[in-house]
Amino acid sequence: MTVRTTLGHRYIKRFYLARFISNFGNGMGPIALAFGILHLPHGSAKELGFVLGALTVALLCMLPFGGVIADKYGRFKMLAIADITGGIVLMVQVYFFHLGHVPIAALLFSNIGFGLMWGIFWPAFSGALPALLPEEQLQQGNAINQFIANFALISGTAVGGYLISAFGSTVALFIDAITFIISGTLVISFRHLTPARAETGSTVRADMREGWRVFSSFPWIVITVAGFSFVVMVWAGAQDVLGPVIALKYFHGAKSWAIVLTCESIGYVVGSLVAIRIKIRYQMRFLTLISLTVTAYLLVLSKPEPLVVICISAFFWGITLDLWGALWGTAFQRTIPREALSRASAFDGMGTMLLRPVGLAIAAPLASVLGVSHTMLVFAAVSLLVIVILLAIPAVRQMELPETLSENS
Repeated sequence: MTVRTTLGHRYIKRFYLARFISNFGNGMGPIALAFGILHLPHGSAKELGFVLGALTVALLCMLPFGGVIADKYGRFKMLAIADITGGIVLMVQVYFFHLGHVPIAALLFSNIGFGLMWGIFWPAFSGALPALLPEEQLQQGNAINQFIANFALISGTAVGGYLISAFGSTVALFIDAITFIISGTLVISFRHLTPARAETGSTVRADMREGWRVFSSFPWIVITVAGFSFVVMVWAGAQDVLGPVIALKYFHGAKSWAIVLTCESIGYVVGSLVAIRIKIRYQMRFLTLISLTVTAYLLVLSKPEPLVVICISAFFWGITLDLWGALWGTAFQRTIPREALSRASAFDGMGTMLLRPVGLAIAAPLASVLGVSHTMLVFAAVSLLVIVILLAIPAVRQMELPETLSENS
């Protein structure tokens, strides 16, 4: 199956264009927000962690409902609404950064609002590609999507680093917000491909219960999600909170951290190219093993090593993350019955991100007690322990990718 064949399907190019645009904004958004907050008169790593943690808590609160909403009202329709609304609420913090006075309330409003929209977007997105491509092209379609999104992340991060250094965070935050609005406008034009579900009379609680029943019926999914939640916890605390602090203290601030994140994004692109062709029998074993790259990444940040070493580590962790996205997404789509895909995906997202706010919240306080270096070492040890435990569990180690979609779909 060639890339040209996959790209030949109707609507798929427009979908990929929307993903490129929004991920271009995603590339500059996190670094712009981080250094925007750190450069405020009252800004600190603790405030950054608090704001990002609030976003994640909002995401977690919305996810179970987001899966029900996406299945009930139509996945592409809700993708578009989530993107457009998310872009609008982000404009609020742009306005205050432009004024030069950014109250914590404005940051919380924008980021909590965006987190709520993300909680709808995530489960809705899980059913997007299966509506555009036949089953046998899903892995390649997922990999192409990852490639395009990651190329956009590289471009956005590189441009964002320059814009922040030259003009401050406001311009980059504005571009980030507007890209979501453009992306949503593109996607809403093919909302008819995932129509609203026929009315069944079931309650929201019943729909959520059904999503949990489907999700929890696959032990390898539940165990892997639970374990990876700890990996996300330490990665988020290290990269999103302590990383910018390290860049300010030891390197050249936003420019240096933009280089690190760009290298991670280049790793995403390489990972997506690998994922287009790779065939792995025991996918969870493979993905868990290569997750040791996050342990290496945290270790080199702990000293910290020279910037080039940090960049190389970020690059290999980026490859790992992208392979997780493509291979895990394909396995999930082939395993979960199609009609329950968004609802089950909501619990996937909620489980994966469950401990992220913990990592964001504890990173700065731990660093103030232990020091940044020792905090990074603790985070690295946690990631290593989780990976070893996952590899010791047969349900994860022996999981094989289904050849076809679940018979219940």
